[in-house]
Amino acid sequence: MTLKNRIIPCLDIKDGRTVKGINFVDIQDAGDPIELAKKYVEQGADELVFLDITATVENRKTLVELVTHIAEEINIPFTVGGGINSVEDVSSLIKAGADKVSINSSAVKQPELIAAIAQEFGNQCVVVAIDTKFVDNEWMVFVHGGRTPTSIKTIDWAKQVERLGAGEILLTSMNNDGTKNGFAIDITKQVSKAVNIPVIASGGAGKSEHFAAVFKQTKATGGLAASIFHYGEIPIPVLKKYLKTNKIAIR
Repeated sequence: MTLKNRIIPCLDIKDGRTVKGINFVDIQDAGDPIELAKKYVEQGADELVFLDITATVENRKTLVELVTHIAEEINIPFTVGGGINSVEDVSSLIKAGADKVSINSSAVKQPELIAAIAQEFGNQCVVVAIDTKFVDNEWMVFVHGGRTPTSIKTIDWAKQVERLGAGEILLTSMNNDGTKNGFAIDITKQVSKAVNIPVIASGGAGKSEHFAAVFKQTKATGGLAASIFHYGEIPIPVLKKYLKTNKIAIR
């Protein structure tokens, strides 16, 4: 059975507002997260991702409150990430109404956390976000919101997180992020071929053709984008119609 492809708006949250950056910097306000979330549900988004980009301990309570409000307002699956370091953190977000959690730096720092969350809440609950950058002819894993390089090769890490129990990978190319020049087809192709769990492509979407390319040329089953949706550059119904016209299975 082939999975139908998903269109997933991403809302980066800072101090309770949706923001957007380019190549992980130059952050600007993009609106109220709950209003945007409701708009995307009405437009036919398949899922939503909320990432608290400056998550610290004192922000955690704010995020839990926000998740509670979002869960009251929307009826599609949503993933929450940012500053999740323990099974307890996950528990409070799931209780507040999140369907899945996304972990990134904490997964690299303590890979056993992936297994612990999967055991407690099921594999489908664990999304491992991988921020990757092409450095010296090799795609490498970065952590701390893309600020810190690691010595881990992206493909190796993708295989490892699958073994540990991740149910999904959110793969963001830092080279492509915010550029609107298209997704990083090569690394997305490599990762989605190396694992048997769904891969969401992220970073670089600028037009409908970019989604068509990533779905046709790789095994990714999700396309994630932010600013093109936030600023109404590509309305989701227009994007979905385009993909259907191009014979791409879409939810």
